[in-house]
Amino acid sequence: MTTPEALYETLKRIQEPKGYAFSLDREKVYDILAGLLANRKRYGYMCCPCRLAAGDRDQDRDIICPCAYREADVREYGSCYCNLYVSAARNEGKIPAVYVPERRPPDKFDLL
Repeated sequence: MTTPEALYETLKRIQEPKGYAFSLDREKVYDILAGLLANRKRYGYMCCPCRLAAGDRDQDRDIICPCAYREADVREYGSCYCNLYVSAARNEGKIPAVYVPERRPPDKFDLL
């Protein structure tokens, strides 16, 4: 998987049976997937491009995509923090698109 398009197809096959869909905003989805691929090249793992990574796999384990917060975010808001993964209800317009607050504890991203 070296392109956002290839990663899209792979993740779609894996995640749809689990009840997760991609956002209908294909351009934004491909941008996020490109960020995941860039982070894999940079760090050796696909951590969330919407969050600040430490570059340490153990410290970043909670933000390796799909992140540890995705399930709760999609259940509560219909979307993950990045808006990459969404529920079917969100894609069908049955629930509104709302801001998804950061669940990651501050001590995990306070890297200074």
